[in-house]
Amino acid sequence: MAGAVAEDVKVLGVSLSPFVIRVLIALRLKRVQYELVEVRLAEPKSETLVKSNPVYKKIPVLLHRGKPICESAVIVQYIDEEWTDGGGSSSILPAAPFDRAIARFWAVYIDDKLPALIRAMRPEKEAAKVTELAGQIRQVLGLLEEAFAVCGKGKGFFGGDAVGYLDIALGSCLGWIVALEKGKSVKLLDAEEFPQLAEWADRFLAEESVKGLVPDADEYLKILGVAAVGTSTTAA
Repeated sequence: MAGAVAEDVKVLGVSLSPFVIRVLIALRLKRVQYELVEVRLAEPKSETLVKSNPVYKKIPVLLHRGKPICESAVIVQYIDEEWTDGGGSSSILPAAPFDRAIARFWAVYIDDKLPALIRAMRPEKEAAKVTELAGQIRQVLGLLEEAFAVCGKGKGFFGGDAVGYLDIALGSCLGWIVALEKGKSVKLLDAEEFPQLAEWADRFLAEESVKGLVPDADEYLKILGVAAVGTSTTAA
């Protein structure tokens, strides 16, 4: 990475986790070199993970000079504060206190709603329940469509001219959202219903700081046990 900051930085996690993806995007935005250390999440969990996050024993964990920082939102804010001039990189959180508070509010809202709905929808087979969960996800996206108009201030991202804190929070979930659309044959991030959010998603995924970090939907479809063309397949 051109102009990258070389430091002792490791991320404990798995590449398909939206929460891990947030950390990786933040590090890339700050031009910080890092090593992703894949850890075992099934019991018995990785010894390194348990030692680094003895409270929750969850990913991601950022190891900076051997010291662990846990929880994706906390880690992203730490990265923003620790590397303030990473090769000309901009701030991830908004500069104005009010804008920063609003971004944090919506990030908490995303974490309170989307991951649980995605987890509930993943194994669901009953059509009526899938439709109900899809409707709940669209309700969340509807509010975020409105939030984009306010936070983005007419620009391309929630963070304005560049990818910011709220972009990372929502954008890390896009792989799963698209996978559920394909695997469950439902509309979630519908361009007709959410035109601004759909355009934002395309811009976000095309950003250099994001490319290659948000897995293709087909990678998540393997977890769902659904092939890219929508036919059943045996889960690995």
